[in-house]
Amino acid sequence: MSGQSTQWQATARLLRRAGFGASGPQIDAVAKQDRSVYLDTALGLDADRDPGAVATPRPIPVTPPTNYTTGAELTALQNELSLQMNDLTEWWVRRMVAVQEPIHEKLTLLWHDHFATSAQKVPFAVWMGAQNQTLRTLKLGDFRTMAVAMLGDAAMLYWLDGFSNNANNPNENLSREFMELFTLGHGDGYSEMDVREGARALTGWGIGPGGQTKVQPDQHDSDVKTVLGVTGNLDHTAFCDVVLSQPGSAPFVAGRLWRQLASDKSPSPEALGRLVDAYGPGRDLKALTKAILLDPEFTSSTGTIVTAPIEWMVGLIRALKVPIDDPVFLHAILLALEIMGQRPFYPPNVNGWPSGQAWLSTTSTAARVWAADKFVTLGDLSTVDDAATGDRIDAAGYLIGVGAWTDRTVAALKDLVDDPKRIVAAAVNSPEYLTA
Repeated sequence: MSGQSTQWQATARLLRRAGFGASGPQIDAVAKQDRSVYLDTALGLDADRDPGAVATPRPIPVTPPTNYTTGAELTALQNELSLQMNDLTEWWVRRMVAVQEPIHEKLTLLWHDHFATSAQKVPFAVWMGAQNQTLRTLKLGDFRTMAVAMLGDAAMLYWLDGFSNNANNPNENLSREFMELFTLGHGDGYSEMDVREGARALTGWGIGPGGQTKVQPDQHDSDVKTVLGVTGNLDHTAFCDVVLSQPGSAPFVAGRLWRQLASDKSPSPEALGRLVDAYGPGRDLKALTKAILLDPEFTSSTGTIVTAPIEWMVGLIRALKVPIDDPVFLHAILLALEIMGQRPFYPPNVNGWPSGQAWLSTTSTAARVWAADKFVTLGDLSTVDDAATGDRIDAAGYLIGVGAWTDRTVAALKDLVDDPKRIVAAAVNSPEYLTA
């Protein structure tokens, strides 16, 4: 295969990493534009006014009464909560598929992974849905606003036991993970004493029946604390400010988003410096996101990040224009994502989902093969169907946004050119499609 131009392939990578896959026509349209201008336009859109988002409104479930008295009532409650969570998960997958500009859903997913909170423990879909909307709303603002919001978020408080953290019985989970996983990195400049004092600053949160949260003064430790060398009657906002003021915070946040968007490997010191400069004293997530996607090392990192299951699944559905309105089929999609290890709203732990080679396990591969075989029978393969037999390898690449094949992949696909369904199913399981 001769391959697409360098500019086309660079645009394909930009769209794949900033969204969920990319088809040839989508790449063609953006390749003609200045990438900086394109990103300014895409990032500036209102995510909730996207026509696809409008067509897939988020369910707002009514949490049933939790004051059960019999085993049967408990079972009924658990079943209802499970159904509500399933509806919410199906909604987000449908929204990812439906939106016209997917960068906002992609970034919401990445920040969901960063501030990993899971319905494995959080019982109420309304809490998980509210957190999802908070992340979507704040993902391109300043990181401080997002971080403060997460410290008072109902799902997060429940997930990391912040709701049971009170002056008489401090719980260190949220304080520890906030520093270790969300803002600074493991053991970077803080001590166990800082964790304990931070826990005291975060005491007193309560969660109301509808998921409203507030600090209860009689449960909050109002004595003086010292966190990272700062002493005072610190509350959650002061705690956040102290942590984010540490010199290691900006490189940590920039590096984490880089590894989500650009590569499974950390950026070079030079690239990291450019990203930290973009992030700046205002902790500007929009500027940081744009800087990552335009950095020279972003383009040169092609092939260094393994496509995560949700990105792969949604990208395939979008490229093939597969209708997913059938509840049975939608349930099968969620089951396949669960088997592959990345069901939305269900990260396995506070570290979030794994990455890299973890997505290429035997179990995950079997689920991808099943999904590919299923989708190609339901999707629009006209791009490949209408191509001459000798052009179908190129046509399959154009359909799914792959600009060039290796000789090894071409050799594997040559035997399938008489069957458009088989060649597309194989193409979406190729190394070129599984990495970006």
